[in-house]
Amino acid sequence: MASADNTRKDIRPIQRFITTHASDGKTIFSDAISEEAPFQTLPDNVDFALCYATDQFPAPLDNDRDIDTYRHYTQNLPGITIPSGTVLRVVDMPPGALSPMHRTISLDYGVVLEGEIDLILDSGEKRTMKRGDISIQRGTNHAWKNRSETSWARMLYVLQPAGRLVIAGQEMTDNSTDTIPGYDKD
Repeated sequence: MASADNTRKDIRPIQRFITTHASDGKTIFSDAISEEAPFQTLPDNVDFALCYATDQFPAPLDNDRDIDTYRHYTQNLPGITIPSGTVLRVVDMPPGALSPMHRTISLDYGVVLEGEIDLILDSGEKRTMKRGDISIQRGTNHAWKNRSETSWARMLYVLQPAGRLVIAGQEMTDNSTDTIPGYDKD
């Protein structure tokens, strides 16, 4: 995955502010990681920013262990989800982009930050999401489409692991590493 060139987009770069504690117990902003969220461009021209990640739930906050975990993942990108932790990701979709139909075995909260995006299900149903609208993905097969032919769209996702999912006697599986360009199996 290549680093993204933010000059090609019509939306601003993202900053994220991580808080921590000073040795006297007062709350401060951490300077352990740059405040600018780095984007990576996938082969289909979609930009992913891993804005935070944990590998345990609940997350261990003492001695900034969660920040150390996140720093590790910024240098060793995880898959779409982390089986025992959480992922905070921002996805920038170029004009007209359509993701492959995919499923993760996770509970995902998605929020449209910029633009309008269609959430398409494998049943053929779809909903148009506008700025501020929220989706809750529960291990379902779905795709995303940026409705604009001229402007980028941006979504924020919080992904957390889910237990085994059985529908009509068949166990559902994660197919995101087979369908999302640029992501390999862990």
